[in-house]
Amino acid sequence: MFSLEPHAVNIAGLALLLVLIIIGYVYRILRDPVSRIPGPWFTRWTDMVATYHMATGPHSSYIHSLHEKYAVPFSLKSAGPVVRVSPSEVSFSDMSAVKEIYTVKETYVKSEFYTRLTAPTNKNVFAVTNIDLHRRYRRLLSAAMSETSLKSMYPAIEANVNLAIQRIGEELQTRGAADVFKWWLFLATDIIGELSFGESFRMLEKKQKNQYIEDLESAGFVAAMRALFPTAMWVAKFLPLPWLRYASESTERTRLSAEESIRRHERLEQADPTNVKPTLFSKMYKAEEDEQLTFNEVVDNAVGYIIAGSDTSATTLTYLVWCVCKHPEVKAALLRELATLPADGGYGDQELKQLPYLNAVIEETLRIHGAAPASLPRVVPRGGASLAGYWLNEGTTVSSQAYTLHRNPMTFPEPEKFDPSRWLAPTKAMKDAFFAFGGGSRICVGMHLSLMNIRLAVSKFFRRFPNVEISTLEGMSDEDMEPHMTFLYGPKGRRCLVEAH
Repeated sequence: MFSLEPHAVNIAGLALLLVLIIIGYVYRILRDPVSRIPGPWFTRWTDMVATYHMATGPHSSYIHSLHEKYAVPFSLKSAGPVVRVSPSEVSFSDMSAVKEIYTVKETYVKSEFYTRLTAPTNKNVFAVTNIDLHRRYRRLLSAAMSETSLKSMYPAIEANVNLAIQRIGEELQTRGAADVFKWWLFLATDIIGELSFGESFRMLEKKQKNQYIEDLESAGFVAAMRALFPTAMWVAKFLPLPWLRYASESTERTRLSAEESIRRHERLEQADPTNVKPTLFSKMYKAEEDEQLTFNEVVDNAVGYIIAGSDTSATTLTYLVWCVCKHPEVKAALLRELATLPADGGYGDQELKQLPYLNAVIEETLRIHGAAPASLPRVVPRGGASLAGYWLNEGTTVSSQAYTLHRNPMTFPEPEKFDPSRWLAPTKAMKDAFFAFGGGSRICVGMHLSLMNIRLAVSKFFRRFPNVEISTLEGMSDEDMEPHMTFLYGPKGRRCLVEAH
């Protein structure tokens, strides 16, 4: 009688099990409503292509290309553009869906992607997914970031801006060109240091990049690596992969810098409590004293502030200078408006907020070259939801990105054209689609500080250097300004040289 050897039975059993697992996986994928949403065939089965684009840089433009190719009405019931990014993620550019996802009610909570952007133990107002914890942090931080509270900090901001303009002028004299990206990064870093910890990082005084600045410049890359390869990051110290090890060490150095800044502020307060200026973190420091927060929570939020408040503002200012210099008619209009300000410099943020063209230039820069163009993933709440005509199961990741919303030709005609005048009479659709600082309850807490810094720096810079032009010294070219996009956005060359005659 015929019989199978035991090992043959085992192999047959394993093969059958493998087939059943594959069938189950295919069945689960095909049953999921995400599989019926337009998108490349491979996004039905894997997220590897999206991961590759996040790791190598052009992630936002990749998602945008999917929208351009696949985001078409799927049926008469479809309400607007939607595209499948992976087996479990869908990207929307339909404004009705965007408004529902990024509501102030926090119905769609941040996905676990955010917890991987930082170190595993790091919980800050930008990355935390727990709603109650986020509200707790935001309550402690938002008051100091309001326009009213920032008025008391304006002198410190202005002093740093004046020093940055002085340094740019000095470098123009000695080098023949000035790297505005470098100086704007030093400026933003010093401002966030002084306003958060009571003392500047003194980068404008040191006048040269150091390890700390290099870590800030790589913050977007490091965050992307953490999000994409969390397990590898955990063992990075033991892997022979320099880029993973650098990402791990960079995170540790930034955290140590935040701890030292907080300790320095504590020493200043202990030395002379009556002479310590209020900071953006004053309520958090008080919460730590009252044991409502741990020291680690304060440090976590300080790390978030340092990263979010430095490289992003520097990027916006750099691209603004580049765009204005590339468009003589824009620069002429901006200079005419800035000439209406008092010649002695006796103006403040209230006066700058009343300059329509200045603010239009800033908005147009943020539209095309915003420092945070990437998808902001959220999770479909319990019970599932219908978005843009498609039903999605609970737990599905949904997202929108500024890069795509800002390039909708129906909302922004000739979307790649730098045209500040479009913001002099913006439509409701333009206002709704403006997503440079995110939206809903998780809108950037530092938005007012960022805009105040940018307005003042732009006005001082172009009044001081009205004849500024983009330089070609040292091989500077438009290639240096090609955007590199992981989670954040910045010039590929990490420099922008200008000349002034």
